[in-house]
Amino acid sequence: MPQSEGPWTVERVLHWTRGYFERKQVDSPRLSAELILAHVMGLSRIKLYTNYLQPLSESQLSELRDLVKRAAEHEPIAYLTGRAWFFNLEFEVGPAVLIPRPDTETLVEQVLSIIRHTPGFESPRILDLCTGSGAIAVAVAHHAPTSQIVATDISPEALLIANQNIRRHHLQDRITLLQGDLLGALEPYIDKTPFDLVVSNPPYIPTGKISQLPRNVRDYEPRQALDGGRRRAGPSSSDLAPVGQSSSSGWKNSPGNRVRSTGSSPDDD
Repeated sequence: MPQSEGPWTVERVLHWTRGYFERKQVDSPRLSAELILAHVMGLSRIKLYTNYLQPLSESQLSELRDLVKRAAEHEPIAYLTGRAWFFNLEFEVGPAVLIPRPDTETLVEQVLSIIRHTPGFESPRILDLCTGSGAIAVAVAHHAPTSQIVATDISPEALLIANQNIRRHHLQDRITLLQGDLLGALEPYIDKTPFDLVVSNPPYIPTGKISQLPRNVRDYEPRQALDGGRRRAGPSSSDLAPVGQSSSSGWKNSPGNRVRSTGSSPDDD
């Protein structure tokens, strides 16, 4: 931001930042400017427009300049603010987890539909593999208040963030976190009660296509959560064993249900 006479008001900052982001080809320049400024000022986005003439303090301007510079390098806005919205719920996010995406909301909708329309699912037990930020588990638990969920991830750093989100939404008594690779996380788990539903949004980008992802995904989001190995895009039938047909089959009801990501690429959002 240039040094100039006169106060940097909310209105002036939004106008300048939006134009700067447009020149730097930052995604959704107006929204990005609003999110960063709202974060710096500790306001909601709507409050920015009711405080349009309020000048920023020097400390706020200093923080804003740093975040704007990083955003211009295509660092994701969600990582800069530490916040993302998913299924009308706010989540903490960071470089250890993928940023929850609108496309994944359809997976939650499918799970909730199964719960509501399947006889015997009044109090379902659900397994969420590759939970990341915990967005799917939290969204399902929030909207299906009788459900019990076990959520796993191979990354301990991701589970720390998932735990923060579980606590943020007061779901500690209904979501259990386990560390491990897919079903392997269940091996030391004492409770062998069968699951009614298995849900997962696993890594699905073929290794050879990682370099083709947009910079804000390729350079900043965790490779471990993106890289699905040397295969085609999208989950295959071998990604997760069918319910009742794996070495961990003691945890699954029969017949069971599986719901997985459809494998849309992060650059499709």
